[in-house]
Amino acid sequence: MNNLINLIIYILKIYPKPEELSKPRLVKLIYLIDWKYTIDNKKQYTNIEWFFNHYGPYVDDVINIMKNTNDIFEVKSYPNPYSGGFTDKFQLKNNSISYELDNKIQETANYIINNTYKMNWDRFIALVYSTYPIKINSKFSKLNLVELATQFKQHNKTLERNSLP
Repeated sequence: MNNLINLIIYILKIYPKPEELSKPRLVKLIYLIDWKYTIDNKKQYTNIEWFFNHYGPYVDDVINIMKNTNDIFEVKSYPNPYSGGFTDKFQLKNNSISYELDNKIQETANYIINNTYKMNWDRFIALVYSTYPIKINSKFSKLNLVELATQFKQHNKTLERNSLP
């Protein structure tokens, strides 16, 4: 299995409020994990080419891989009380399915999940929009996380050197 599938399995197994893992929240959660992992490890964990669309970082890769791996994932559509349309919810077909994640990505995923699962949607999306890749890029641009993590670290070093004691 590839990194993204393993990460999704892990998230679905440990996320404290799985009923809140809507399509946008799951995708943005994976973005936050991928971003933090890239900052910490100088490489991206997934092979996703992130894109800044109307609603922040988004790609169809996450949902498509789940729909195309229907032996592992179950995707159910439910009425969305907010939009009047439908929303997808996700679960594992078999909770005993195994995954392979090294300690670094598990620690990163745990950190992001533990610090975001209690957030309502407004706080969660504000956090996503406060990340460096979103703050410095314009809509409809690709987000090269490795390059942006390098810039982010340089930016923070400059701020530290120029701050008052």
